[in-house]
Amino acid sequence: MANPAEIRLNVPLRPYTTLRAGGPAERFAIADDVEQLASLAEQAQLSQERATVLGSGSNVLPSDAGVPGLTILNLARRIRIARTGEVVADTGCGFQELFLKTAQCGLHGLEFAVGIPGTLGGALVSNAGAYRSNISEFLTSLEIVHEGKRQWVSPDWMQFSYRDSVLRRPNPPAAVVLRVSMRLPVGEPMRIYDEAREYQRQRIGKQPPSPSAGSFFKNVNDRELAESLETLPGPLKMAGVVPAGYLIEASGLKGFRMGGAMLGRRHANFVLNVGGASATEIRRLAAFTRETVYRRFQVSLEEEVLYLGDWSGYSQQ
Repeated sequence: MANPAEIRLNVPLRPYTTLRAGGPAERFAIADDVEQLASLAEQAQLSQERATVLGSGSNVLPSDAGVPGLTILNLARRIRIARTGEVVADTGCGFQELFLKTAQCGLHGLEFAVGIPGTLGGALVSNAGAYRSNISEFLTSLEIVHEGKRQWVSPDWMQFSYRDSVLRRPNPPAAVVLRVSMRLPVGEPMRIYDEAREYQRQRIGKQPPSPSAGSFFKNVNDRELAESLETLPGPLKMAGVVPAGYLIEASGLKGFRMGGAMLGRRHANFVLNVGGASATEIRRLAAFTRETVYRRFQVSLEEEVLYLGDWSGYSQQ
């Protein structure tokens, strides 16, 4: 049986998010392993308390008003790998760490995880991916706590789609993902590392040093729009994919600042905290960006970043 985790009240969440913004957690606990994570999730669900799980905090923005219920910092990081390709990993492990450990065992498929700052749990919620790969394609099962019951389920339970899962949608089920089982193909070590180095090289040139959440908006899948853009690279036109950063930059917003929040100068799809920005300032900049891009291209950008907590008092003004 897991040792009970300490629960603290009104804990500031700024230090636990890469955007360094947001208010306090009403109740806060740290889960050091899967057993503690499962116990906290079961208790919250059985008492009908909202449970919010944080990993590295790289794809979330808590409200300045705070996050009601129980916020759990997931530090469950165990990874077990068989050379035949079977992997069982706790959701609190770093996504990049998972790649490195699987690569060391000669398994490929997760090269795109290099440079992604989040945890496996966050990658699952948003079906993280890059360079035409997604985490969901490698999963064989997931262990979850749902309605107070701990169980293994099929990946279909997550209803994965592009940068999306059932846990991202409005009124998501009360569920916490504890760990996953996946199968990765055996690969050639030299090729695995060469591919990962190339992805890392591309990311270094784009990612800014200021606090950010990584890519803030999802790319747009719209073949007609892609074909209409004269300066969009040919491979993207053929794929029917328009990067959000391309649309933001073409709308004249690269480097645009609102209070302490700014759109990246290196890459326009990064919203940066450059001056102690509040969560409200960051969200207002995101809303302004969406509106400007829509006026220019008649396409609605959708956030990758999840807004956590109580936003009932939020206003775009």
